[in-house]
Amino acid sequence: MEILNESAQKSVKKQSMSTGGKLLIGVTGGIGIGLSIVCASFVAPAFRKFCLPYVPATTEQIQNVLQFLPKNASGKLLDIGSGDGRIVVAAAQHAKGLKTDGVELNPWLVYYSRLAALRHGVGQQARFFRRDLWKYNISEYNYVVIFGVEQMMQDLEHKLIAECPHNAKIIACRFPLPQLQPARIIENGVNTVWFYDLREQRQPDGLPAAVNQLS
Repeated sequence: MEILNESAQKSVKKQSMSTGGKLLIGVTGGIGIGLSIVCASFVAPAFRKFCLPYVPATTEQIQNVLQFLPKNASGKLLDIGSGDGRIVVAAAQHAKGLKTDGVELNPWLVYYSRLAALRHGVGQQARFFRRDLWKYNISEYNYVVIFGVEQMMQDLEHKLIAECPHNAKIIACRFPLPQLQPARIIENGVNTVWFYDLREQRQPDGLPAAVNQLS
């Protein structure tokens, strides 16, 4: 009987260890899949035509952008490639009459940005959309903020000229637009900001100067 009991105890112990091992494997696998999903959102941009990496705006860059936004500004602002939403949130806090939007492909950054807007009390004023910027309609925005990469600036300039209102203001950070002439520049190294007023770019035919240069 003692031999039988000892054998039964070993069998139960072996089953228990087997169940624990399966549970550990399951948890580890679940964590691995979760990390893969999260990381894929950050790695995927590298496989697109233009890689727009997530690089948070510095405090100096934010302050430079805000210099071109009057506190009594109204209308709508769009941040292209809004990342963690800090420009959109800061603009909403700076100009209370301005509706501020951000467009971003990374879903985790979009969720984070929405939470940040709520946390800073501008959840009704600041919105964030998960969209492809090349397919996003920008025709209703008075202000457009760009944190781009050099390779995309020419194509982006074409989109801005074709879709933006005639009096739109464009604020480019890190890299300038190749054809449009800036109305003002804040020189500050990597934090340099270029300000464009499309109204000043118009020719007698109603087209921006850059269109005539490119045609």
